Amino acid sequence: MKIGILQTGLVAEALAEEHGQYADLFERLLAGRGFTFETWNVVENEFPSGADAAEGWLITGSKHGAYEDHDWIAPLEALIREIDASRRPMIGVCFGHQIIAQALGGKVEKFAGGWSVGPQRYDFADGPRTIHAWHQDQVVEAPAAARVVAKSDFCANAALVYGNHIYTVQPHPEFGDGFVKGLIDKRGPGVVPQGQLEAAEAGLGTELQSAEIADQFDRFFRGEELF
Repeated sequence: MKIGILQTGLVAEALAEEHGQYADLFERLLAGRGFTFETWNVVENEFPSGADAAEGWLITGSKHGAYEDHDWIAPLEALIREIDASRRPMIGVCFGHQIIAQALGGKVEKFAGGWSVGPQRYDFADGPRTIHAWHQDQVVEAPAAARVVAKSDFCANAALVYGNHIYTVQPHPEFGDGFVKGLIDKRGPGVVPQGQLEAAEAGLGTELQSAEIADQFDRFFRGEELF
């Protein structure tokens, strides 16, 4: 099965040397499951010909806000709506979660409650899971077509399902401790409150259920109902 990765941001050079780009993180997360991948850097206005360019789609995270004025946002939203109409399976993570919601009628904004970084516990419809987070923006109003399937005290719309063809999550199952440590050291200072960075670093080594989310992604791409 061919998965098209829509890369909406670029990993900072200091981290990319060790970890690769966001698409690489997802290819590693889903390795050994029979998928092939093709990446389009939509953040650099590189777009596929349409929804039929892949059998399934995945939209990555990004440092950008879904509500920001970039020339690639509107074409990406149009592609999201085309994929939605085609009923091909589509997964979104962090920014991907947010831009899909925005494209389909939801609302995204810089959350007044601040940042969420490091390992966080989420209550999914089928049980709790701890996964790394790194975000301030949130889906504050889910689209009418979406069903909330995960939440936390900090994030009310932490995962959404649209019918049986779109699944989106706010946290980052593709982030391991090493990548998050790099974010803490190189991206966080002066942006995320120091106390939160220290708490996130102290939480490194917490047992994560990222592999369970990878299993969900696998099953979802293959047409299984998750919840």
